Amino acid sequence: MDPDAVLAAHEQQLLADLAELTRAPEDVGSISFGKRVGEGTSLAVDRLTAVAVQERLLAALEQVRAARARVADGTYGRCEVCGVEIPAERLEARPLTSRCVAHA
Repeated sequence: MDPDAVLAAHEQQLLADLAELTRAPEDVGSISFGKRVGEGTSLAVDRLTAVAVQERLLAALEQVRAARARVADGTYGRCEVCGVEIPAERLEARPLTSRCVAHA
């Protein structure tokens, strides 16, 4: 399969996940953030979790875009450390990798 097509599909999925994660909440109504654990506290925890997930998605998106840049410049599939060709099996399992097993 074409590596750029695989990476492009991965990029689109990450963008869709980010869009879903960052969309505005529908109706938060009159949520109270008092001393008791309740809907407000639950919402705050959800938002903190969403921030962590967003950071991971953005990092993954950066890796995908770097891999696509390597495809474009002809260096995809070569170890960025030693220049050896990365086996197809490794690229299939880890399409974002930029290093051979010896330098992973």
